[in-house]
Amino acid sequence: MIASTPRGRAVLAATVVALAATACAPGSSAPPTTASSAAPSEVRTDAANLGNVTLTVWDQEVRGGQAAQMKQLNAAFEAKYPNIKLKRVSRSFDDLNTTLRLALSGNEPPDVVEANNGRSSMGAFVKAGQLRPLNVYAEAYHWKKRYPDSVLRYSSYSADGKVFGEGNLYGLPQVGEVVGIYYNAAKLTSLALQPPKTWEEFQAALAKAKGAGEVPMQLGNLDKWPAIHVFGTVQGRDVPAAQISTLAFGRKGASWNTPENTKAAQQLVDWVDKGYFNKGFNGQGYDPAWQAFSKGTGVFMIAGTWLMADMEKVLGKNLGFMLPPGVTADAPPVATGGTGLPFAITAKSPNPDAAAAYIDFITNADAMKVLTATGNLPVADTDQQSVKAGAQQDVFKAFGTATKNDGLVPYLDYATPTFADTLGAALQDLLAKKATPQEFLATLEKDYKTFSETNG
Repeated sequence: MIASTPRGRAVLAATVVALAATACAPGSSAPPTTASSAAPSEVRTDAANLGNVTLTVWDQEVRGGQAAQMKQLNAAFEAKYPNIKLKRVSRSFDDLNTTLRLALSGNEPPDVVEANNGRSSMGAFVKAGQLRPLNVYAEAYHWKKRYPDSVLRYSSYSADGKVFGEGNLYGLPQVGEVVGIYYNAAKLTSLALQPPKTWEEFQAALAKAKGAGEVPMQLGNLDKWPAIHVFGTVQGRDVPAAQISTLAFGRKGASWNTPENTKAAQQLVDWVDKGYFNKGFNGQGYDPAWQAFSKGTGVFMIAGTWLMADMEKVLGKNLGFMLPPGVTADAPPVATGGTGLPFAITAKSPNPDAAAAYIDFITNADAMKVLTATGNLPVADTDQQSVKAGAQQDVFKAFGTATKNDGLVPYLDYATPTFADTLGAALQDLLAKKATPQEFLATLEKDYKTFSETNG
């Protein structure tokens, strides 16, 4: 929920599942050097011979396609390993984000948790020694052969939690995700339009939709993070991908105060002025927004692939998905994306071997087929899946194109431990015209520079 994501992030249950997000300052104990968080001296992968075990698993796979794949995989795991019982606790992304911090600081946290990749969540948990490094399990189960480094970096931190994108592995995702543009094919046909091939064509389509009395673009920004995906999409048309990655990973060497970022911020304001968003978008929730789009309100919607399965159930063949078009038709793809929330093992879990066996099971090759069959986007073996024509095929193609061309850039709210809150609130003010583009970027620059200049 990417993220912010949603993830939202950061976060796909819908077609693709999630390849999300976000924020809040951590508490700080010592980094994971205690006995409880150290890797076991011997790794046991023979899950059937671990004795009777009950694993408590917290996840945020609550929407249709997401929930379906978890139910199916959990049942298959218990059938294969009857000695291991699963106690599943499923919460929405926001609820999980809120309760997980408290649970991990207690004496009996869950064994397996789906933790937001961002600094405010996974980074803070690593810093506090609340998650177990998975390096030994990655070696035992050959996870590095299954997953490329470009995927594993989204679940990697230095042991002190300061450096994001390298160091120890702390989780493994099931799904990939990319933020793109959903469109209602029937409405495009009625407007005598084709899916736009350039950014100029996209904006022309928005203008034509508005002129025809349609809602050009659906947005629900009450939760604040959805606009992060919209801004990231606009930003990627002019800001170099390498610069976006530097900003998003909170590394030194970039700045928000650039002409390109100013242009992106101004474009959002222009869209508001032209009436391209639905009325009251800042006060509408994320779920009501995509549900309204599914029911026919809106020609376009910028959102992640995790919504595909649920929206296709309503819109059917009229649902389309595409990568954000470039300034020119042949421009290399640039899109916000990465992985869904990774599954991690808590440092205090008394059953790390069973927990690792579970994570391996729900991310193996057979699991990727289940994810595909339930309308999700598997993060691994994507090109080996057979999918039907339509929105799901659109999503698989978009994700494959973006990853093949190294076109995925991180979720912006990864940047600092507080950046999800900073960026979300600043975007609400920008879209409400309570802040100018320059004031908006100054707010982001202060948070980014304060962190990047002192972190490490």
